[in-house]
Amino acid sequence: MTTIKIITDSSCDLPKLIADELGITIVPLSVHFGEECMPPHMELCEFYARMKAESVLPKTSSPSPLHFLTDYQKKAEVNQDILVICLSSALSSTYNHALMAKEMLQEEGYQGRIEVIDSKTASLGLGVLAFKAAKMAEDDVPFEQIVQAIRRSVASSGTLFFLDTLENVIKGGRLDRVRGAVASVLNIKLVMKASEEGSIEVMDKIRGTQQALKRMIAKVGEAVHDYEKDVIAVAHSNCEERAREVLNQLLQKHPFRNVLFANMGTVIGTYAGEGGVLIAY
Repeated sequence: MTTIKIITDSSCDLPKLIADELGITIVPLSVHFGEECMPPHMELCEFYARMKAESVLPKTSSPSPLHFLTDYQKKAEVNQDILVICLSSALSSTYNHALMAKEMLQEEGYQGRIEVIDSKTASLGLGVLAFKAAKMAEDDVPFEQIVQAIRRSVASSGTLFFLDTLENVIKGGRLDRVRGAVASVLNIKLVMKASEEGSIEVMDKIRGTQQALKRMIAKVGEAVHDYEKDVIAVAHSNCEERAREVLNQLLQKHPFRNVLFANMGTVIGTYAGEGGVLIAY
């Protein structure tokens, strides 16, 4: 068993099989429709149908510091160093709660190494970072080198979002309904990105789905890649066929060896809405 434990949160959208294979611990965020908390592995088709029928978006909430502390204590008992990589602090209190738990663990007398990193991204953007860290731990890379590599990756990585519907942006108060209606009539699609500070900002407003997806693929081409070492990831909100086509087009131009593909979970799906596609690299 590796002496380094990687912990992340459920906004990472990593497929469970991959997380289990790499021994990544995933701390869950919760999603609520009113007072009703959704089950962690809710069928996504059911989730999107219910979200579409509701007049307001479901609420998401971060894991408590005590939830993180419980996981830290389990790793500390077997003398594992701990690396925690969290959803952007600009989007959630998850990172701050993980830091609070770190302080609580150290107050208990923990002498091992523990680092908490703000990913400044979400969904498979976060998943890519956790995946890289776990792969390095599996290869017995020293703890400090892993921490430094992930911090560099936070600064150099990119996360792009395509929104097929503006309804969730409108319900969430990020776009007023009149402007949203005009954009919908004109078939305007939003292409968004994770900023350097970790917020989600509009990169482009493009007419038509195909043109918007092409813009995202072109943006990937503007970055420098090591196709043997780097990771490309595509996530989707209940539109697998569309996302598979995006991934195929990406790999035709950029032959990454390491590829992640996933359906967005309920946390990120709450904000993306059905039909969204994310690219992380």
